[in-house]
Amino acid sequence: MANSMKAVSIPEFGAAEVLRLGDVPVPEPGPGEVSIDVAYAGANFAEILYRQGVVDVALPFVPGIEVSGRIRALGAGVGGFQVGEPVAALTIVDSGGYAEVVTANAALVAPLGEAGFEVGAALPSNSTTAFLVLERVARLARGESVLVHAAAGGVGSQLGQVARLLGAGRVVGTVGSAAKIPAAKAFGYDEVVLRDEVDGTGEFDVVVDMVGGPSRRASLDRLAPMGRLVVMGNASGAEDVGIPANELWFTNKTVSGFNLAAFSAVAPGEVGRALRRAVQAVADGELRVEVEALGLDQAVDAHRRIESGSTTGKLVLRVR
Repeated sequence: MANSMKAVSIPEFGAAEVLRLGDVPVPEPGPGEVSIDVAYAGANFAEILYRQGVVDVALPFVPGIEVSGRIRALGAGVGGFQVGEPVAALTIVDSGGYAEVVTANAALVAPLGEAGFEVGAALPSNSTTAFLVLERVARLARGESVLVHAAAGGVGSQLGQVARLLGAGRVVGTVGSAAKIPAAKAFGYDEVVLRDEVDGTGEFDVVVDMVGGPSRRASLDRLAPMGRLVVMGNASGAEDVGIPANELWFTNKTVSGFNLAAFSAVAPGEVGRALRRAVQAVADGELRVEVEALGLDQAVDAHRRIESGSTTGKLVLRVR
């Protein structure tokens, strides 16, 4: 096997233009890991945070938190997979997915089944997150109401559908522009409104906010008594919003946080089970993932589009 491969790296922190496609060494799987010949890599807002230096990583750094492809090699102690087997994987702990070969904790790898490579790279992060956020963190009960910000985006498109699968009653989404309303409605939402019109939507048992800034305060205000706000991002880039603990006490509200990378590092088995469930739901037609594929050499364009907020559904990078 060749000892070098093509990969997109971050040589320095900065705008999308810093991304570089070049040759890097091929990684080998360690104990408990597999290596994967990458077919597609998901493009996510998380990778923009790495590129901007928001997440402190050693440079040069190969981003990429999720992939699809075929098992290339098995590390020591790994069973249950065959070389050449199609898989979807979360590479979120150490990244590296924007490359021809990546290694991953075997617990964070799932047989792809009938899902297909293109969709298989678009679901590990967002679909898995949707199940974990609504079941594990928010503890959504049947019949409860759910509000999701950024409903037309990658994870927002999955949250509305998973809420439906779990038996939610009313499911409402918000978007940043009117042009995104039709796309969001196609992902299982009863109603989609502009983010600055959320005050007229009533109260909710669960609110999921990955936008931050003014949406954080508005999310808390939309909670019904015993409601749960799940904070899982700050796409607006706004300053942190403080939430007084006494307010939670007086109003019977709960605020929780969820970070897939951090949880994957400490509970890979639980995350892996959610990943397998997500892959099966997509294969069974219970979850729809809207995918647009670009070439690996178009990573700069993918980052620009994600940063502009113009995307709906999910972008993936075609590697092989």
